Amino acid sequence: MTREAISSEGAPAALGPYSQAIIAGGFVFCSGMAGIDPATGAIPEGIEAQTEQALLNLAAVLAAAGASMADLVKTTIFYADVNDFEKLNAVYARHMPDPPPARSAPANVRLPRGLLVSIEAVAVLPPQDGDPFEGGNQSGVIIEA
Repeated sequence: MTREAISSEGAPAALGPYSQAIIAGGFVFCSGMAGIDPATGAIPEGIEAQTEQALLNLAAVLAAAGASMADLVKTTIFYADVNDFEKLNAVYARHMPDPPPARSAPANVRLPRGLLVSIEAVAVLPPQDGDPFEGGNQSGVIIEA
């Protein structure tokens, strides 16, 4: 299986030795997207502003990979204060497709640089022209629901 690293200037550079995203097996695996403004490096005030920026950063990385928020199948939201759950959900819901992806949301997590939220995601790549398998699946296995 091949792996392709994805990088977008529309999202902040990684804070450590990792890729913004990796394409493998017809999926896009996105690292935790923080609410950092990619142009200035500034961290907005409050959970709503950081969640909004994190989701904009996620959308930019997905676009660089050839996917979109509509292609999300799983997200994991790490956030610092369980009391922010409703505020976080209000912003998150505005950006999610219908039906929304599966999700986990562990709270009371210590994040670097005083961040309040970090959002990991997995998306399936849309089918390419002439590709009979969704997301470039080359396994030859067709699963019908």
